[in-house]
Amino acid sequence: MSAAEFDLIARFFDWPVKHRLNRLGVGDDCALCRVPKGYELAVTTDTMVAGVHFFENVKPAFLAHKLLAVNLSDLASMGAEPFAVTLALTLPHIDEGWLTDFSAGFRQLAERYTVDLIGGDTTSGPLTLTLQAMGVVPEGLALRRDGAKPGDLIYVTGSLGDGGLGLKIYQGYQSACPEMALQHFHCPEPQLQHGLALRGIASACIDVSDGLAQDLGHILSKSDVGASLDWAQIPLSAAVREYIEQTGDWQLPLTGGDDYQLCFTVPPEKQPLLSADCTWIGVVESQPGLRLNKHGKSQTIQATGYEHFS
Repeated sequence: MSAAEFDLIARFFDWPVKHRLNRLGVGDDCALCRVPKGYELAVTTDTMVAGVHFFENVKPAFLAHKLLAVNLSDLASMGAEPFAVTLALTLPHIDEGWLTDFSAGFRQLAERYTVDLIGGDTTSGPLTLTLQAMGVVPEGLALRRDGAKPGDLIYVTGSLGDGGLGLKIYQGYQSACPEMALQHFHCPEPQLQHGLALRGIASACIDVSDGLAQDLGHILSKSDVGASLDWAQIPLSAAVREYIEQTGDWQLPLTGGDDYQLCFTVPPEKQPLLSADCTWIGVVESQPGLRLNKHGKSQTIQATGYEHFS
């Protein structure tokens, strides 16, 4: 049974708005939102294409979760509170079972963070998903990439390498404990509470989507500084440690993508304000470049990770 475009939207994506900043959602030519006095609007957009950003046989609920999560992660890295998203959905054909699962996965994560789907578009074509997410942040408190100073401490939330390991497991690598890595890969958790807590504390921040080395490199470039990392301090899960021991691929936590943790810099005097579940991994330096201290030796590492058009 086919469904017309308006019926499709009404059936799968027309939900009541719940966030205080949204006045009108799906159903009109435009949505209506408000930005409170003293706040700035943070906006981000991501596109995911079948065969490029995700496997075509991935569960639609996982796909919906990840599409929303990666955008919320961008808002987290800016210290913004999310309130609304728009979704542009390009479908090769109408599959009502696929849409039911996709809609459920999307709505589950959206409701957890009180994020409203307020509009978008549907069209026919190769499976492509584009999401725009909006958040608010008090004026002057947005976390940016250009504020790191020599002497600042470098921290990350969570552990690194789990998303990249999840991809390898999905592609066939045999792990003794694959569940957590696969969960990280398919359904990453945006670090929104950490982002909000870092307002007024972090001097620079970014989410780790394309690999620590590359994403930290963006902070270093924008701030015109360098950095030194301590390999022994990089937080690794048991599964990632096992993978490194078996393969010798110690670069996975530095270059693997899909972690969606936050990497941020903090002036030393503000270190006591951080929560205990953030991990110190290095120091910002005036000398350009990114260096890694590993087993008593310092080596320069390239700011590499996932890149489009590479």
